Amino acid sequence: MKRMRIMRKGLAKRTVAALAAVVMLGSVAACSEPLPTVQSKLAEATGNGAAPANAVTVAVTDDQEAQIRARILDVVNTATQNHDASLLQQRVTGPELDVRTSELTVYAATGKQSDVTELPGEASQVNLPITDSWPRAIFTFTTTTSDQQSQRLLVMTQDSAHDDYKLWAVCPLFQNAVMPAFSVDGSELGSADDTGLAQTPKDALTQYADVLQNRDASQYANEFEDDQLRQNVKSVSDKIQQTFDASQVHFSQTETFALDDSQIEAMRTVDGGELVVGRINSVWTRQLDSNRQALPASDAERALFGGATATSSIEVTYVNMVALYVPPAGSSEQIRAVGAQRQPISVKAI
Repeated sequence: MKRMRIMRKGLAKRTVAALAAVVMLGSVAACSEPLPTVQSKLAEATGNGAAPANAVTVAVTDDQEAQIRARILDVVNTATQNHDASLLQQRVTGPELDVRTSELTVYAATGKQSDVTELPGEASQVNLPITDSWPRAIFTFTTTTSDQQSQRLLVMTQDSAHDDYKLWAVCPLFQNAVMPAFSVDGSELGSADDTGLAQTPKDALTQYADVLQNRDASQYANEFEDDQLRQNVKSVSDKIQQTFDASQVHFSQTETFALDDSQIEAMRTVDGGELVVGRINSVWTRQLDSNRQALPASDAERALFGGATATSSIEVTYVNMVALYVPPAGSSEQIRAVGAQRQPISVKAI
């Protein structure tokens, strides 16, 4: 029995090492293409850039956006430096609050600041909302990071006129992502049920979740371009399965994906499409024979698991923040993911 126990530990360590070698959708290389913009519609309308008398103006100015972003990043950076997730609630909300809280828990355990998504202070493109109502959102693209990781899409939301803007989502852009163009005059905000698109934002995210779960067998697979998140989820799952199969150890796994349809933000693009950002939750369950231990598969999972007692099954809950470009109805383009953030937020033995 003692010898068998050692073999099982060795197998577990080899499996974890193999998984650690596969990047869990970390930061990607810097995008090589600049973000597109279009000629000002106001300038075209007046010839001199002056706004017509009946023009709808943006909800915030560029200077105000810069101040909002600086205050948010100050809170985020202070929380990171102090390893104190409780500070985040001042200026972070929604899915990003869950993601960033998890990252700080992992950072406290590993001591590696690379476990926390870096947020550059400079913006490469700011997309301001045209609206006179609430809630509202700003979509800002940062520059690349200090070590040339990809630009980040920051979604900052304000629930009412009396609330501060807060960081609602962060989506690192994929390498060589082809981005839609936004008007420099500002953009209208979309909603989960908008029509006139290839799919409503809600349906597009729901179908994308099905593609993540069922891969090429999904009935919606042909509606979406392939992307780094899809490839990563498949690669990691296949890697762990192959490792156990090669060791002739019985192992099963499932990961179920489901959209949280209360957490969707969208902004309209100049071609009539929308950039849609939404939260897809997933639960990855891994199971071994009853006399073996299912262990965490990455540094992040280990940090969240802590000192809990392992059993033959483990359940990991992930937040998958996804940015989709949804083209207008009648377009020949597929829906495409342009960025994503995937982070475990809970790990437990079951």
